[in-house]
Amino acid sequence: MALSTGASAAGPRSTLRGAAGEGASGQLFNWRVVRRMLVYVWPYRRRVTAAIALMLATTGLTLLAPYLIKQAIDQGITPGNVPVLLGNGLALAAAYGLQFAAAVGQRYLLGWVGQRALADVRADLFRRLQRLSMRFFDTQIVGVVVSRVINDVATISDLLSQGLVSLAGDVLVLIGIIVVMLGLNLKLALISFIVVPIMALVTRAFTVRARTAFRQTRSTVAAVVGDLAEDIAGMRVIQAFAQEAVSQARFEKVNEANRNAHVQAMSLSFVFLPTVEFLGVLATGIVLWFSARAMAAGEVTLGVLVAFLAYVSRFFQPIQELSQLQTTLQSAMAGGEQVVRLLETAPQVQDAPGAAELPPIEGRITFEHVSFAYRPDAPTVLHDISLDIAPGETVALVGPTGAGKTSLANLILRLYDVSQGAVRIDGVDVRTVAQDSLRRQTGVVSQDSFLFAGTVADNIRFGRPPATLEAVQAAARLANADGFIADLPEGYDTHILEGGVNFSLGQRQLICIARALLADPRILILDEATAHVDTVTEVLIQQALERLFAGRTTVVIAHRLSTIQHADRIYVVSAGRIVQQGRHAELVRVEGLYRTLYERQFVPLAEGL
Repeated sequence: MALSTGASAAGPRSTLRGAAGEGASGQLFNWRVVRRMLVYVWPYRRRVTAAIALMLATTGLTLLAPYLIKQAIDQGITPGNVPVLLGNGLALAAAYGLQFAAAVGQRYLLGWVGQRALADVRADLFRRLQRLSMRFFDTQIVGVVVSRVINDVATISDLLSQGLVSLAGDVLVLIGIIVVMLGLNLKLALISFIVVPIMALVTRAFTVRARTAFRQTRSTVAAVVGDLAEDIAGMRVIQAFAQEAVSQARFEKVNEANRNAHVQAMSLSFVFLPTVEFLGVLATGIVLWFSARAMAAGEVTLGVLVAFLAYVSRFFQPIQELSQLQTTLQSAMAGGEQVVRLLETAPQVQDAPGAAELPPIEGRITFEHVSFAYRPDAPTVLHDISLDIAPGETVALVGPTGAGKTSLANLILRLYDVSQGAVRIDGVDVRTVAQDSLRRQTGVVSQDSFLFAGTVADNIRFGRPPATLEAVQAAARLANADGFIADLPEGYDTHILEGGVNFSLGQRQLICIARALLADPRILILDEATAHVDTVTEVLIQQALERLFAGRTTVVIAHRLSTIQHADRIYVVSAGRIVQQGRHAELVRVEGLYRTLYERQFVPLAEGL
């Protein structure tokens, strides 16, 4: 169903820029994002606990190895004690072997948890999107939303699978190394830590600049995906107006912005990592200089020197890993903020607390002084509408484009809530019942004739999934669709390509009518169902619609007045108000908008005969 009335006046390109450039808090470690994402890790807590245990084992073995080397030198090599040297050598080999096994097990478990949590997040996002109101989709670019679900969720995968545990492990290694070094030789340890303040300043400078850089990368990625999706969807128009060069230039602009943002973010890492390595080498040089003087004075042993060199090397290794982890954290926080924002977006149209199921309806539709605007800050598109449609009645809504006809239909389905007044089905305010129970008893056939990728049979049974093939075929026969479907190479198992491009517009419309027939709704809404088909196909559609109308309350939105001349009542809508109502014969006899529309369509045709 067309929902153009609520579109942003700024146009799609400005909407894209606004959606893609959503702000973020810029925190290096956003606890709100982390807490929200840990909810998805909790179901797999046993595996996470096992991974943490392996991480602790890895940390302990990392700290043990240099100490074993010290013992091997001081108690084995220096005094020539072969049994001690052999024992320490075996212990060192076992430590390295266990460390390798623990690290592999930890990575496997965290990767397993991360992928499942990732799938759970995407499933929740999809559920959230399905619950969001049409007002949300009126102001969003499809590609940007897709980027949120795919790209932004992917950025938090490393956070869930490796980041948090790795962060804890690296911090424990740092603390452990500091404690061990202080225990081995206090003076040499303090000398080794001279470069730590410099490291802290460098890390701080990197962090401040990286926040902005990685937020910008998330925004530009969303912009690229959004622009690409829009251009692919509009390729027919682009080619028809020979605007390939313009579209290419526009895409290259957002693509260049994305490239520059990533280059800027990566450049920070390319400077930071060598700086960390240089400080590590500097610390090693400092240790060698002072330990050599200490050894000459007999203050330290060779084993302590070697152990210190090993610990200094390992001291900067977790710092390097933490710096690389910062890159992951910055990207994950930027993407995570967008994911959490989408997960926490509240539907504009929600079931009231304790909303009851709408019982089987007869199909009476009542508008009681309804006024409506698509957004609080948008113009009112319907003004004080009151009408009553009896069960089983067929009524038509006609009027100029933008008069408010589709808005009336949207309110019946409760795709939006009224600003004032009430819409009632069988006397029940639609805001007081569960949305699903309302929409299960309504059906829509729109001019868009949207088909899903899948088989013809699957598309017909979309509104009633358990339906048998016999029921599907019966609905297709009633819709005059069985003939062309039977001629397809695979019949009802023929696959429909995306957008239904392997079927004509008329064929797609007949399949949609068959879908509505099979769903058997009590209230049916037709939105320009014959607007874009040829006269031969229109006859087939009209025959199918007559069968579809039988026994249902039907609201027909039409520009072709020939299709609604037999309606029980016609409402003429202009500028959001009902200006006329009656049957066709009554309305053409009096001066008014309906007669004007009728004459515009039929009088020139008659004069040309």
